[in-house]
Amino acid sequence: MEDLQTQLNVDRVVATLLRLRKIVSYEQAKTFFRPELSQLHDPFLMKGMKKAIERIQEAITANEKVLIFGDYDVDGTTAVSIVYSFLKDHIKNIDYYIPDRYKEGYGISIQGIDFAADNNFSLIIALDCGIKANDKVSYANSKNVDFIICDHHLPGRELPEAVAILDQKQSDCLYPYKELSGAGIGFKLIQAFSLANNLSQEHCYNYLDLVATSIAADIVPITGENRVMATFGLDKINTKPRPGIKALLAINQQKSAATINTLVFTLGPRINAAGRIEHGSKAVELLTCEDDALAEKFAAAINETNTTRRDLDLGTTLEALEMMEQDVLTAGRKSTVLFNEHWHKGVIGIVASRLIEKYYRPTIILTETDGKVAGSARSVREFDVYTAIEKCSDLLEQFGGHKFAAGLSLKKENVEAFRNKFELVVSASITEDQLTPKIEVDVELEFHEITEKILRILKQFAPHGPENMAPLFCCRSVFDTGWGQVFGNNHLKLELFQKANPNIRFQAIAFDKGDYVNFFQRKIPMDIVFKIQENEFKGATTIQLVIEDLKVSAI
Repeated sequence: MEDLQTQLNVDRVVATLLRLRKIVSYEQAKTFFRPELSQLHDPFLMKGMKKAIERIQEAITANEKVLIFGDYDVDGTTAVSIVYSFLKDHIKNIDYYIPDRYKEGYGISIQGIDFAADNNFSLIIALDCGIKANDKVSYANSKNVDFIICDHHLPGRELPEAVAILDQKQSDCLYPYKELSGAGIGFKLIQAFSLANNLSQEHCYNYLDLVATSIAADIVPITGENRVMATFGLDKINTKPRPGIKALLAINQQKSAATINTLVFTLGPRINAAGRIEHGSKAVELLTCEDDALAEKFAAAINETNTTRRDLDLGTTLEALEMMEQDVLTAGRKSTVLFNEHWHKGVIGIVASRLIEKYYRPTIILTETDGKVAGSARSVREFDVYTAIEKCSDLLEQFGGHKFAAGLSLKKENVEAFRNKFELVVSASITEDQLTPKIEVDVELEFHEITEKILRILKQFAPHGPENMAPLFCCRSVFDTGWGQVFGNNHLKLELFQKANPNIRFQAIAFDKGDYVNFFQRKIPMDIVFKIQENEFKGATTIQLVIEDLKVSAI
């Protein structure tokens, strides 16, 4: 670590943060701090890319009709928006198709294939889905409809009989980066098309705002290529946003520069709401719109849909919590599986996440739609919920997803058997440590180590997300100067110092921690876990600590 400190001329705090991110050399640090578009990999390194481009060229030459098919979530609709917007300049007969969440369910659908066949589409490019749709692709083949599958989920043992499959998680795919989102693979497809046709890559880069939105919403690691694409995508959003994104930001009165958090908590839920409450095609309509006035109209409608989604989310969460308190908690279970036939399918994934915030354990929320039971699963730190669900597959009709989130469907008569079997699987494999929520601190430091220089460097660690979260620090035995007070809905404002350096003081804020004010007022030393942020007020910029957790110091 001393070598890295010397090479980069940084202190031990920054060197520790880099080492935790597996950055141990000057070159790795340079790549991390200075992302460049030249760091993106050759798309033709991905298995199946050459075949995919050849099939698209064949469709163009033969004037075939091409259908861009994608999932109804943020990743799927951004992926469709990218590929459709790009290819419509090269393919005359092109359209897009987003399945109905309630009538068709997740992934490639029979209805979608029938739509393609009935309307003479001979090629479907499927995005963010399809890697396990063996039967559906075989059905399409029988209808003379070819498939190019662009997916980023784990493949099964047998692959669909598609013309080409792009999925970096295939065991024999040599593509160097394995964590692309579905929209990321869509971007690699248009990048490859551009290279094959000697087109400028600059046009492809115009779609990185949509890739960044998918990266944020799909919670993929912000490392390697994803970090590069997220960086340049955010830059586009902040300098020259497309009409749809511009309208969504305006309607939510976004004044500061957009960050990954903006995409996760402002754009993502609204884009998702279209598919949850109405239809995912509304999101594609917004994201592909080229007229500002029309985009404002679409954005207003989607924002209203999101308000409906929030109301449903809150009501369902309250009902689910009541069910847990009456039933599940008394049973001493290590998993949560709740079923209510009246819950709205569009919010059950959100509700599962809410329940984990309250009761920390793998959670599945089930509801009934058109006589079928469908569910969304969410997991806790380091527990593979997808594998646990897979072990219950004999009771399921369909399932898919990844380690921390999954979807499933089953017959109503199997709900209770599934609930019990899932509990057995989880109980047999989960550890008490995994059932305990933890805050992982990056570095313990003293107040004198918090400087303007470290703040400048910390800002360069962004964009933040999985495997590159905003650094968390710990400082022990801090006191309030007497300025501390509770404000708003039980939030805490403080001015903190350590006795070793009483003149070094920092303003701090702790949301939902107003109950701790008495400890500070009684001059009890406290340990705090916090983020370091820049605070602007009346033209002045200062360092502010945002407290995530705190406790009485050990004596």
